[in-house]
Amino acid sequence: MGDVLIMNQTEELASRLGIDLIQVDLDSIHVLPGENCGIVSDDEDVYEDDQMELDSGFGNVIVVDNLPVVPQEKFEKLEAVIRKIYSQIGVIKEDGLWMPRDPETKKTLGYCFIEYNTSQEAELAKEKTNGYKLDKAHIFSVNMFDDFDKFMKVPNEWAPPEYKPYTPGENLQQWLMDEKARDQFVIRAGTDTEVLWNDARHLKPEPVYKRTYWTESFVQWSPLGTYLATVHRQGAAVWGGAATFNRLMRYAHPQVKLIDFSPGEKYLVTYSSHEPSNPRDANRVVLNIFDVRTGKVMRDFKGSADEYAVGGTGGVAGVSWPVFRWGGGKDKYFAKLGKNAISVYETETFTLIDKKSLKVENVMDFSWSPTDPILALFVPELGGGNQPARVSLVQIPSKEELRQKNLFSVSDCKMYWQSNGDYLAVKVDRYTKTKRSTYTGFELFRIKERDIPIEVLELDNKNDKIIAFAWEPKGNRFAVIHGDSPRPDISFYTMKTTSNTSRVSKLTTLKGKQANALFWSPSGRYIVLAGLKGFNGQLEFYNVDELETMATAEHFMATDIEWDPTGRYVATSVTSVHEMENGFNIWSFNGKLLYRILKDHFYQFLWRPRSPSFLSPEKEEEIAKNLKKYSKKYEAEDQDVSLQLSEQEREKRRALKDEWEKWVSKWKRLHEEEKLERQGLRDGEAGDEEEEYEAKEIEVEEVVDVSEEVVSFDD
Repeated sequence: MGDVLIMNQTEELASRLGIDLIQVDLDSIHVLPGENCGIVSDDEDVYEDDQMELDSGFGNVIVVDNLPVVPQEKFEKLEAVIRKIYSQIGVIKEDGLWMPRDPETKKTLGYCFIEYNTSQEAELAKEKTNGYKLDKAHIFSVNMFDDFDKFMKVPNEWAPPEYKPYTPGENLQQWLMDEKARDQFVIRAGTDTEVLWNDARHLKPEPVYKRTYWTESFVQWSPLGTYLATVHRQGAAVWGGAATFNRLMRYAHPQVKLIDFSPGEKYLVTYSSHEPSNPRDANRVVLNIFDVRTGKVMRDFKGSADEYAVGGTGGVAGVSWPVFRWGGGKDKYFAKLGKNAISVYETETFTLIDKKSLKVENVMDFSWSPTDPILALFVPELGGGNQPARVSLVQIPSKEELRQKNLFSVSDCKMYWQSNGDYLAVKVDRYTKTKRSTYTGFELFRIKERDIPIEVLELDNKNDKIIAFAWEPKGNRFAVIHGDSPRPDISFYTMKTTSNTSRVSKLTTLKGKQANALFWSPSGRYIVLAGLKGFNGQLEFYNVDELETMATAEHFMATDIEWDPTGRYVATSVTSVHEMENGFNIWSFNGKLLYRILKDHFYQFLWRPRSPSFLSPEKEEEIAKNLKKYSKKYEAEDQDVSLQLSEQEREKRRALKDEWEKWVSKWKRLHEEEKLERQGLRDGEAGDEEEEYEAKEIEVEEVVDVSEEVVSFDD
């Protein structure tokens, strides 16, 4: 950039803004090692060059005004102060800090230019330091360099702003007001992405929106169903609506590979990794947290893949996903697992709580309560068993330990929260005394009860292998698949006995089931016992209230199962991991196959989530008790649909009959038209009518085989 251009523009900008270039004694300002100059930094984050492509123009340059005016001998000290402050926010380019001086006096002019590697870092620096107080006389005024043109074009005379009438946008929750109370789902097959209504009454899906090459890898609904996110090489985008699906916002993040919404849809986390130039270096990772509505980067994280390779349930390139886990309700906190620490951030400032991580030596895993700001964390045994393993419950933001349970001889541990946060189940695999095998038990925490009591549950055969575990949503029951394949057992338990006392008890055990996965209905009560992969799609629809099987079925080679958000329908699908039978089936909650759709190269099926009900649990219970009163209207509608379907079936049969009769009539007419031609071919003989023929029975003898055999006779 040219010195003359910068000097002219910045001098005019300083003059226009009326900036006073006040001198200050830098001897009163001290920068100590590790001091953050009032700018909050993270104890575990090290910002390095992420090798991202640089933006064109000056979008990555900021101008910092209201700096002290100092003589030449104090120039280096002031430069060190500025560099210390701004290098904590992002990576300043080499020679990227320039502080102009008066050619005659050699004093600084009270402003400087800072060039970052990316525009995101520059925007973040502007946001965090505009208004930063260096001392009483120097409060920073920070602007983007690209804003110069905007300031230069400010007219000298005020003019009223142009009036623009309000144009209401589309109601993004309109799809929830469907008169038929249907749910939507999205599918990806080949190059097409489609959104459809589940019109189960008419036994078919109804198209809503279809687009080719809508995404370059996958699509994802936001947790409350407001947005549909797509992924592209340039970044991510969100779309919304009931039918039009207009693009609402774009999020620039080159080569993004994974995305994740916060539970309340306020924030979107994006992830990318970049191959290092030196093969010995680790992959570089960039994580951005965007405000979903504004598209603004609220916080970014950079580092190596090794720093983000712990925790989560899945990912790419060795990075577990999601890196950040959200908790505390209303998108208030997010946390990530680190080495000997859990870093908990709050979204008001996007900084660490108390400016430091929660230090826990050798911590291996953690999970949030779905409803409360409570962390459950697991620490394995230390010192060869001298220090036992433990599960701890920690309150956030106070970091107070609410409950702790020591565990001995532990080989593995997994934690499962109930959807309301009422219970926490900890599955503990323990070594036997010989250390040659393991057995499994459960530690059951009653979170909402006084002093958080814990119960220990062991199966009837404690040597049984645990294949799957699942809590009943919004309920107090859970299911466990245990035993050996190919026919394990399935047991159901409740946290409340019939006398409503707080004690876990077994409801029943189903023996020898072809199942390896559990899928509870979102409303509880019903569950699908599924045999995926090696069990070839065996399905059993089970009523846990009545402890009885409603139906058994099969979706051969099924890879995925998902309940709709209301618990009325179940979708089973076969994705492209198999070459044949790709597509999906829609079932009723009690196991009746409603319709089947085959799609080549089928990749995804996702129900559109619904936002939580505004009704209280008491009101929902009242409606359930009086359901017959409300159901009369819908029963009448169902009957009308049934009659309509019957009429449609009759119309279809009538159409087939008419088509057949037309075909027969056509060929009879052709037969009559060609009668004379046929008679001519028979030399005038009329032979079309049956009575003109004489039927004769003729017997024909035919020698099939002749054999000769010599027979000898004894005298």
